[in-house]
Amino acid sequence: MSIKYRENIRNIAIIAHVDHGKTTLVDELLKQSGIFRSNEHIEERAMDSNDLERERGITILAKNTAINYKGKRINILDTPGHADFGGEVERIMKMVDGVLLVVDAYEGTMPQTRFVLKKALEQNLNPIVVVNKIDKDSARPKQVVDEVIDLFIELGANDEQLEFPVVYTSAVNGTASLESDPKCQEENMKCLYDTILDYVPAPIDNSNEPLQFQVALLDYNEYVGRIGIGRIFRGKMSVGDSVSLTKLNGEIKTFRVTKIFGFFGLKREEIQTAYSGDIVAVSGMDDINVGETVCPSDNIDPLPVLHIDEPTLQMTFLVNNSPFAGKEGKWVTASKIEDRLMQQLETDVSLKVEQSSADSWIVSGRGELHLSILIENMRREGFELQVSKPQVIVKQIEGNLCEPIELVQIDTPDNTVGAVIESIGQRKGDMIDMQANGNGQTRLTFNVPARGLIGYRTEFMSITKGYGILNHTFDSYKPLQKGKIGGRRNGVLVALENGQATAYSISSIEERGTIFVEPGTDVYGGMIVGENNRENDITVNITKAKAQTNVRSSTKDQTVTLKKPRIMTLEESLEYLNDDEYLEVTPNSIRLRKKELDKSIREKNARKAKYSEE
Repeated sequence: MSIKYRENIRNIAIIAHVDHGKTTLVDELLKQSGIFRSNEHIEERAMDSNDLERERGITILAKNTAINYKGKRINILDTPGHADFGGEVERIMKMVDGVLLVVDAYEGTMPQTRFVLKKALEQNLNPIVVVNKIDKDSARPKQVVDEVIDLFIELGANDEQLEFPVVYTSAVNGTASLESDPKCQEENMKCLYDTILDYVPAPIDNSNEPLQFQVALLDYNEYVGRIGIGRIFRGKMSVGDSVSLTKLNGEIKTFRVTKIFGFFGLKREEIQTAYSGDIVAVSGMDDINVGETVCPSDNIDPLPVLHIDEPTLQMTFLVNNSPFAGKEGKWVTASKIEDRLMQQLETDVSLKVEQSSADSWIVSGRGELHLSILIENMRREGFELQVSKPQVIVKQIEGNLCEPIELVQIDTPDNTVGAVIESIGQRKGDMIDMQANGNGQTRLTFNVPARGLIGYRTEFMSITKGYGILNHTFDSYKPLQKGKIGGRRNGVLVALENGQATAYSISSIEERGTIFVEPGTDVYGGMIVGENNRENDITVNITKAKAQTNVRSSTKDQTVTLKKPRIMTLEESLEYLNDDEYLEVTPNSIRLRKKELDKSIREKNARKAKYSEE
């Protein structure tokens, strides 16, 4: 019997290393497809709907859209490029029949390029390679294609996968060409659309067989509840159908399909029936999870469960108990924080939350960025909380205690190579490769324990004077190395008492280190107000005001010239934390503090620790 295909449909994912231009490319494909009205305002990075995605220029959540071209519907899934959101990429690969692998025409293949391509090849998908940013003066498209070929071979691509077509694009300009010469760029992306239709196979049309629909992504809407997004692999589904959901634990639940949404442009549109090959969103199942299969009640035939990457990093979230608790936040109680964390679990399948006490929770995720995005979203929503230093999650594998190892790729100026190698060596990193790029830059590749990278980025930027580029992705679990790795070398300056930081006090203590606060900042005893030049912590009086006399003018302080304080971002603060410290996060402030605020108790604990070491 001959196989029928739905020739009017193509399902593709766009994959790439972070910042290689995936989302900008999707923007152009949307604009040039003609789905928007001529008078409709389209924002840049239209697929990045989250405020944080727009601000940081990264895609956090996988998203899908659809365009029409030459009477055919192309379903496009834009995936995250950052390693912390790799779980999304893996599930997307199950939903599509082809991928566009986007590679920067100058940077070439990067750690996340390897990760996303490996996932695509494992699903036997045939990639179309898109060499983007061809308009750059520094573009080297031919060498980049050679790098891609080497990567395909290294990852075990078969002969068919190695015969990949290449399209050269400038997504920001909306141009494309099949030629590597930038002068040959056509003023539209027609050749990319055509390549998709020619090389991505159409899905098989088996709509007359029993239904199989698998959930790959979750969404949540307060009106219809949980929404499962996935692909119909077999059969068809209509609104009002009574179907069975096979849970991850094998349990079977029956429900009625209340709504089905198709995707068109940036909008979801309600449809009555969806067929095999369609990517749709379905509501009516309150208890649906990623990887579960929907089938007819009289034909239970679940698909293999989708693999979800395990968390590699965890931190403790706590109710804020600092002297400033409750002053800035709208949601401050344990019940509100717990409700918010449970709500996050509705859509974020890579996150795990365990309650450790009445007012603290251990939250596990895929990396520092994954967890910091959650914290940033919470503070913007009005939450106030404290978090501990991130810790890697160790595992028992075949009787051995193992820790996650990261594949680290660094591009750095030639004159800083020695310092970078030395700093990575101190964090127990092993160098795998070293290649000079010939333009004053060297590419270094290492395997580094994940705990060695916590807090390293700030040190790295200092070593390379801001010119280095560091990327990493999870590699494997290996036996735990003994001893402490990395961590902060310098001690901190800790405020003695509550009050406002004064210019007079700051001027007298700034020679001891780097100050983190400005004059007039409210501080409390035990709050970290700077970094010491030496390894030990010292307590400082940062609130002391100059005594006024009839000789000295009360305005004398105004002539004090202070160094600019070091104001840290949320990520920098998380990296900076030590084991005995918390980060206090509110809608208005980020404060580093000691877990124990009392100076005498801290000193007593320090003496005990020193005695036990001896």
